[in-house]
Amino acid sequence: MASTTLLCLLLPSLVFGFNHGNIHNRLRRASSLSSRKVPEQGFYNPLDNGGSFLTKIPVTFPMGQGEPVNTIISGNSDEAILVDSETDGGLRNYFESLGFSAECLGQKESTHQAVNLGDGHGFLNETAVIRWDYGDPSLGTCKETIQGGNHFRYWIQNGPDANSGAIFMAVSYELPLAQQHDIIPNGYNLARCILLVSFSQQCSNIARFSDWLIGNITQSSIPTLTLSNATTYNGTTSANGFTYHSDILYVSGLLPNTSDGINHNLTVAVSGRNAVDGFVAILTVKITEKPPTS
Repeated sequence: MASTTLLCLLLPSLVFGFNHGNIHNRLRRASSLSSRKVPEQGFYNPLDNGGSFLTKIPVTFPMGQGEPVNTIISGNSDEAILVDSETDGGLRNYFESLGFSAECLGQKESTHQAVNLGDGHGFLNETAVIRWDYGDPSLGTCKETIQGGNHFRYWIQNGPDANSGAIFMAVSYELPLAQQHDIIPNGYNLARCILLVSFSQQCSNIARFSDWLIGNITQSSIPTLTLSNATTYNGTTSANGFTYHSDILYVSGLLPNTSDGINHNLTVAVSGRNAVDGFVAILTVKITEKPPTS
């Protein structure tokens, strides 16, 4: 009954349709893997070629604010993970291992955000929006859309000037739909870390200033307030017979430590601290176990 009610609430805002463009883009991205060149750090720094670690949003108050690209899946990860696919242990399956799934019932995000990864493509809208699935990969993201929670947009660095294949992610924790999906206090830093701690009973009591996304992977509380450059963690996750090992490195100097120009900065910044702490989490992901038939 609860699922039926949830679907009824969502149906008026859903946009359905077979998207040939998405299929074409996925094929193009898969073919680009064969020609990619990965620098030692696993990605090309967008700042070196006119790019940015802040998104561009069509309408903000005031205008011109963006959201932080605060997590990167390195191009040094296993190649299968860099393919935007739900099968063969691909990127979408890795996201599922972290507790995240695609938009509810195939709906499309109404407000896009663009980012310039310095790869020669200029500003591009997100590849997709991925939401916390509350333990239900099929319908759980419908609940996230209504109740709020962790979510992220991602882009793939695969342009002619910088084809690393790395996945750039803008992770944030949003309030319920009734509150216009505003971002919770400290919600950019916390969301990055909740991607790395599973939002289970274990994590429901974690400290207010814990890094959640990374905690999904490590199954531990990541203290955002005491992070430093080159802090490392690691952890293991699994989904649909695939097991992934993720090595995590926190890096400063890419994303500014600031509230200036950050979307929702008046409510996200707390206790005199900036809305964005300046750290980017770099994930290098390897497949350590596959199902027998893969």
